[in-house]
Amino acid sequence: MPALEPIVPASTRRTRVPRWLRRTSGPVLLLLLWQLLSSTGVLTSDVLASPGRIAQVARDLVVDGSLPNAMGVSLQRVAVGLLFGAAIGTGLALVSGLFRAGEDLVDASVQMLRTVPFVGLIPLFIIWFGIGEAPKIAIITLGVSFPLYLNVYAGIRGVDSQLIEAGESLGLSRWGLVRHVVLPGALPGAMTGLRYSLGIAWLALVFAEQINADAGIGFLMVQARDFLRTDVIVVCLIVYAFLGLLADFVVRSLERLLLQWRPTFTGR
Repeated sequence: MPALEPIVPASTRRTRVPRWLRRTSGPVLLLLLWQLLSSTGVLTSDVLASPGRIAQVARDLVVDGSLPNAMGVSLQRVAVGLLFGAAIGTGLALVSGLFRAGEDLVDASVQMLRTVPFVGLIPLFIIWFGIGEAPKIAIITLGVSFPLYLNVYAGIRGVDSQLIEAGESLGLSRWGLVRHVVLPGALPGAMTGLRYSLGIAWLALVFAEQINADAGIGFLMVQARDFLRTDVIVVCLIVYAFLGLLADFVVRSLERLLLQWRPTFTGR
């Protein structure tokens, strides 16, 4: 009788490349192409500085303290705006999602306001709040609140009605249903909304720090623009990108921690 051989899935027979290597190969190839174009003169320093020059400028900005101070100010603005925006967006979504009367009072107004580009409100914010920190925080808050509202509201209304009926049959009160059924069911949508909100928060920060700022990453970019320093501008853009990537990593880690009960497809 021939010996039986275990069946090995095709995905495990392939040569496995470390995931970190696959994820970094794209940016590394792009960086090498950028350096090649700069070295051959296709990209001149007036158009875009070389990676080596940008690394040198970044080191100088770190050594003299300009970049760490700017990052600290920008992070503080994003944190405050995100806190206010999350409180407003989530609060309105709870009122609108849990109560029909709340939906009638809130949803139409929010849907109307979210179609207005928040960047277009900058002149009004300057008139209302002046040119200090208040209009900058207000722009970030406004940009953050709408994605959270939409996703939390959709998460609440997307809870399976059969789960509600099951909770009622078990004798759960209205608050018990909200706590044990509705809010856990809406949590995946809330985490998605938080990821969107963080991306918009950094986008709003770029515009906010153009409002008579005297500190922050945007302030460094404005100064660099006035002196035609493309190297400093690129350094600031890279910092924006890495801060946004770091914030998204934190939210994804939090999502994996809070949503362990929900098995999902992770790709093959």
